[in-house]
Amino acid sequence: MAKEVNIRKVAVVGCGFVGSTSAYTLMQSSLFSEMVLIDADKARAEGEALDIKHGLPFAKPMNIYAGDYSDIADAAIIVITAGAAQKPGETRLDLVKKNSAIMKSIIGEIKKQDCQGILLVVSNPVDVLTNVALKASGFPENRVIGSGTVLDSARLKYRLGEHLSVDSRSVHAFIVGEHGDSEIAVWSSANVSGIAVDDFCEMRGHINHDKNMRAIAEQVKNSAYEIIEKKKATYYGIGMAVKRICEAIVRDEKSILPVSSMIHGIYGIDDVVLSMPAIVGKDGVETLVPISMSSDEVEKLKDSAKTLKEVLEQTK
Repeated sequence: MAKEVNIRKVAVVGCGFVGSTSAYTLMQSSLFSEMVLIDADKARAEGEALDIKHGLPFAKPMNIYAGDYSDIADAAIIVITAGAAQKPGETRLDLVKKNSAIMKSIIGEIKKQDCQGILLVVSNPVDVLTNVALKASGFPENRVIGSGTVLDSARLKYRLGEHLSVDSRSVHAFIVGEHGDSEIAVWSSANVSGIAVDDFCEMRGHINHDKNMRAIAEQVKNSAYEIIEKKKATYYGIGMAVKRICEAIVRDEKSILPVSSMIHGIYGIDDVVLSMPAIVGKDGVETLVPISMSSDEVEKLKDSAKTLKEVLEQTK
């Protein structure tokens, strides 16, 4: 008999850099009143829970503890960050075989609990592992989502805001496709408070649009590699992205976020998980949102989907 979902409870599976940073960010968010941390190394989970809850006098009351899979049965959101870390010089897709095996093992444990909450996959390569989690869990497609290109899109907004000397929160732009090397910056619908990005660039004295767009897109795509080269791992940005996705779910915001979800028939793409803008609320992904894309961007999206399907084949 499935337990009733506690909308104020979150579980974090994996207490490495990304998992512990996500847990810390979620503690500060005041979204939840209960959080369970699970890790193959139980002592690590206990240490992270203890460290994080020592900050509770500066935050809101919350029950934070290390547990096991039996503690996730009533969690509203199960955040999965477990997996091997990306090493310098290693692409996200290089991780696929070892992390897909880890994901299948985790999903096997989750299935035993008859959970009715939402799976939020953060482990990389996130699109492939979200697909693995979806197929292995048997959950409805709306309840299995990946963090996708939420962070990539934030990086794009940050870079554009920096380039244009404008608040990045006023920039509206998406990265779609794979969270990784084949991702696509959708310039054709990018705008700053409703003003087309090219027009806004000219307002700010920038006229070499194609050159600047290519440079910014490359900077965004290579952000993780640059950070990993300098400090061995990335975790603050993705921790904030996890918090943002959880906000949309817990508050039923119906926010439009480029999360990873199963695609059916968009631009001829079918049966592959990748990122497109979607309405996200209490039931996970409500529906995908069509955005204006040039023919070149659509072709790149199809190529990204093909790349992901080829990698997915390696997990079988």
